[in-house]
Amino acid sequence: MTSSVFDAIVVGSGISGGWAAKELTERGARVLLIDRGRMVRHGEDYPSEHKAPWEMPFHGFGDRLLYESDYAVQRRGRGFEEGSAHFFVNDREHPYKVEPGTRFSWLRGYQVGGRSLVWGRASFRLSDFNFGENKRDGHGIDWPIRYADISPWYDHVERFIGVSGAREGIDSLPDGEFLPPFAMNCIEEHAKKGIERSFPGRRMINERTAVLSQDHNGRSACHLCGPCQRGCSTGSYFSTQSSTLPAAEATERLTVMSDTIVAGVDYDPTLKRVTGVRTINSKTGARETITARLIFLNASTLGTIHILLNSRSNAFPNGLANSSGAVGRDIMDTVKGPIITGTFSGFEDQQPIGNRPTGIYIPRFRNVADRETDFLRGYGYQGSGSRALWTRGIDSRTIGADLKAELRKPGPWTIMLGAMGEPLPNYDNVVRLDPNKTDKWGLPQLLVSHRWTANEERMAQDMADQGEAMMRAAGAVKVTTIREIKPAGETNHEMGGARMGHDPREAVLNRFNQAHDIANLFITDGSCMTSSPCQNPSLTYMALSARAADFAMKQLKEGAL
Repeated sequence: MTSSVFDAIVVGSGISGGWAAKELTERGARVLLIDRGRMVRHGEDYPSEHKAPWEMPFHGFGDRLLYESDYAVQRRGRGFEEGSAHFFVNDREHPYKVEPGTRFSWLRGYQVGGRSLVWGRASFRLSDFNFGENKRDGHGIDWPIRYADISPWYDHVERFIGVSGAREGIDSLPDGEFLPPFAMNCIEEHAKKGIERSFPGRRMINERTAVLSQDHNGRSACHLCGPCQRGCSTGSYFSTQSSTLPAAEATERLTVMSDTIVAGVDYDPTLKRVTGVRTINSKTGARETITARLIFLNASTLGTIHILLNSRSNAFPNGLANSSGAVGRDIMDTVKGPIITGTFSGFEDQQPIGNRPTGIYIPRFRNVADRETDFLRGYGYQGSGSRALWTRGIDSRTIGADLKAELRKPGPWTIMLGAMGEPLPNYDNVVRLDPNKTDKWGLPQLLVSHRWTANEERMAQDMADQGEAMMRAAGAVKVTTIREIKPAGETNHEMGGARMGHDPREAVLNRFNQAHDIANLFITDGSCMTSSPCQNPSLTYMALSARAADFAMKQLKEGAL
């Protein structure tokens, strides 16, 4: 490849990288999209998409010994199972280190499309409440943007990908450009009435999801086949493969390189610009430098931090674009808190149909208008109602023929609520390069240090208490609660480490996701986040990516870059 081929290089092809490639190519740029993983072709490379459990070697449960040895971290992630394990990395082949006394689960998918193939698809907007919270309570630094800056880009993304949901008029959870929602089932409707009657001001709403409830932009409506994490050949849920990659390819200005690791980014101190990327072919070990006028880093939060820290030079001895010292700092994840399950009586004459790809959501109600608890920030709940399956027999005291007869019938209706909270930014939660360990390509491994604070622990107790109270108000006859906080990373919302901010002395990026130190370097994956909301952040990554690409191309055409 010659130095004159590309206007822009996008590193990483997941949710944000796919959007960067789409927007840049549609605005006239010749783009190289690089991914360190294998090529995955839409539809062709979803080998287990419609397989029944009995068609798999381990009947859907997977090889326990293999998972213990090679997928000890990945198997903790949502969506990991025998039919989707090929979309997750092998931990033994891709090691990282965790600081003793701390915990962090790094969930990864190294393939073209990244984790867009296995994500949960919940798509919520952030509000001014979220963008202003750091400034309001003094934790972290102030976001350099507000809702008005990103609202048109939320519109832009939603209209393209298709988000199913309902307009609810909740100030702290802005409405969007929605397709019709997937209807609640009978037990969810029942619980909604009980909760909203008993707790004025609290709402149970349809989860907003990037799954099509009707045909949209050439993609088919969901046909409720499940499980989504195995790939969707009809393109009914948003992924790079189903949506942004075809759009970018249609411009004929996109080149895709798979199996290519970006070892570092080159910087010219005279020009004060990045000039290209240093790559390693993951199969052959061949090395190459590829140049471009713009570089977008979208390698996932820790992947992008890894590249920045590896890109040291005399100009940036502590990592590229790191004059602030903030690269690798303030690593965050949505708090994955207690799980509350309620069992209900009645409704035995009703049965759910198909595998609905979404559920319900209870938006944040704590510390919204005023602080009302002994902790800062707040939380929401995601969940769904269903009828218990035959696997409930594990807990049954019945045996023999009576057990078989019992399990031939549908079980009772249940509702599960999983709490998800907003942590406080913490400068001491950090990612570094391990000085002693390298991977098989000779690159330093990452060393992660993350601890939850007493604030998150107090929040988790309230999550459990309020979840139980709402479940009883909904009419549950039995309530069980798992009162624990999962290690950071297990929500799969890791973010921070290259945060946006007003001041170059304390932030890596400006309000357009442009590096304060380097005008032609942009970062729009989760590492750009200045705080972690309790609602899922992926829609925000997409909107920020589209906004940054638009800004970068205007700057490029004006000669500013």
